[in-house]
Amino acid sequence: MTFVLIFTAFLWAGVQNALAGGGTFVTLPVLIFTGLDPRSANITSTLALFPAQAAAAWTGRGLVAGAAGVSFAWLTGISLAGGALGAMLLLITPQSFFEHLIPWLVLFATGVFAWGSFGRPPHAAPSIGSTETALIQFGISIYGGYFGGAIGFLMFAALTSAGLALRSAGATKNVLAAVMNASAVAIFVFSPEVRWPAAAVGCGGGLIGAVIGGLALSRISERALRLFVVLVGAALSIGLFVRG
Repeated sequence: MTFVLIFTAFLWAGVQNALAGGGTFVTLPVLIFTGLDPRSANITSTLALFPAQAAAAWTGRGLVAGAAGVSFAWLTGISLAGGALGAMLLLITPQSFFEHLIPWLVLFATGVFAWGSFGRPPHAAPSIGSTETALIQFGISIYGGYFGGAIGFLMFAALTSAGLALRSAGATKNVLAAVMNASAVAIFVFSPEVRWPAAAVGCGGGLIGAVIGGLALSRISERALRLFVVLVGAALSIGLFVRG
């Protein structure tokens, strides 16, 4: 039953990450519930979700793009460097600071995305330029390598604020999430805190979910996708504040 619970949680997380983000907030509580300590659960979740992120990235690769004058290649390099830095920080510092910051980050990202989707005039100019886009992506990448929760929401908000169309933003954040976690995984794979049986089961569920979500990304209506992202972000924000 434990492995069934883990498989189901990662299946849902794979779909949710491909469409919006926040799948880590599904997998982490489940892994902790099964007996892992928070740091071990975080590392195991990152490893198990990585193949799913790579699958979602590959499925939507035709929609990726740069943003606000920053090329996709530069965004990729920034994400790789930031992810490695964040992973190293995780191994030497406590998580308590980021755990308290996470609800505010998710709430802020959801609010920015909601305004860009439903409040801003449809033909308004992008809110941020190339320098801001690069710096924000680097910050998100450090956070992603350190913890990873809600990086989809943060990148959705940043990329759409930089003027990227919704479907391109969704596909691009999937690829960048995989890139930043690739550097984290390269470090975590040598950690003795990985729980490999749980990671293997979670990986299988996440892969199936990621393919489903990646295919749905190109088919679901844009307005429905925007609404889904906002609703999931609001629900996660409330849940995180209540938990805190």
